[in-house]
Amino acid sequence: MKILTVDVGTGTQDIFLFDSNLDIENGFKLVLPSPTMMIHRRIKDATRLRAPLLLTGKLMGGGPSAWAARDHAAAGFPVYATPEAAKTLDDDPARIEAMGVTVVSEDEAHSLGRKSHIERVELRDFDFPLIAETFARYGVSLDDLAAVCVAVFDHGDAPPEISDRQFRFDYLDQCLRARNALSSFAFLSGNVPPIMTRLQAVADSAAEVQAPLIVMDTAPAAILGANFDPQVAARPRKMIVNMGNFHCLAFRLGETGVEAVFEHHTGEVDLAKLESLLLRLADGSLTHQDVFDDNGHGALVYGATPLELGQGGWDVAVSGPRRSMFQPALRLRPYFAVPFGDMMLAGNFGMLAAVADLLPELAAPIRARLSGGASARAPWDG
Repeated sequence: MKILTVDVGTGTQDIFLFDSNLDIENGFKLVLPSPTMMIHRRIKDATRLRAPLLLTGKLMGGGPSAWAARDHAAAGFPVYATPEAAKTLDDDPARIEAMGVTVVSEDEAHSLGRKSHIERVELRDFDFPLIAETFARYGVSLDDLAAVCVAVFDHGDAPPEISDRQFRFDYLDQCLRARNALSSFAFLSGNVPPIMTRLQAVADSAAEVQAPLIVMDTAPAAILGANFDPQVAARPRKMIVNMGNFHCLAFRLGETGVEAVFEHHTGEVDLAKLESLLLRLADGSLTHQDVFDDNGHGALVYGATPLELGQGGWDVAVSGPRRSMFQPALRLRPYFAVPFGDMMLAGNFGMLAAVADLLPELAAPIRARLSGGASARAPWDG
């Protein structure tokens, strides 16, 4: 049984092919430039060529790709975008227009795309044919997949009068109140909440996939995957933080699931502030307003019992590409989680656990292999 997992971040896309016939450590893996970075480079090439730009395809992760399109327009070169692709730049049509981007219909885009002097760039977070071709070049077929799971970060489609930071945090709260488990942030492609437009765009991009498709939020996937480090799995109660390039998200986990959570922007915190937030997350004193008023997303505390720190060899498990922020630590002792010896694939291992939850018919072989990396407790149980 083979399952493809793709963790789409800002800097990289991390790809792991699970094979139930192999130990996890022998699974095939790729760490490649992220889709938004690939688009960023293509747009920068168009800018150097002084070529008009046409963006088509799906809503995808912005950041570098959106900045490059904005800079292209600011340099005085035409930028056209189909309505769906334009949402990558901003959800607000007025802001898109203010960037100097012209939104065109699909028919107009088809006509523009036939002109040789226009650089056409298709946007998508998940390019299954490209991934399948890459594996095929090494003699590995993806024609017999039992499932595919793709993780992206999704702010959601917030109404104009609601902060997108508040909107996303309300969504996190709703997921956890519906089912207090990290896999509650994973959905079969037919069950994606309508407000999560980037997750839906991934599902819409996967027409070539002939297997059940699951989409998931990146940060909970990484937190869930970090639990497969034996040191982390051995603790029934713990605090884990994922330091992403744009967002840092921390969970306090216990016997009944998620006890507390906060989400902030990585660029808005230094180590002293981060440790202060984590200490208050541990003792339960952190409030939503504390984080929101500091330009973060917010905080929620579900469990009243404080997490006692200062025991054992570490206070907080850390994962993510910006984890070096904890070196050297000030007040908290970090433990750098390395599930199955690979920090970069923590999200992929978390996605596998989510697949086991959502597709029970595949659960036994997944859990048999994942249990080789965890000790006392199964992370998917809490």
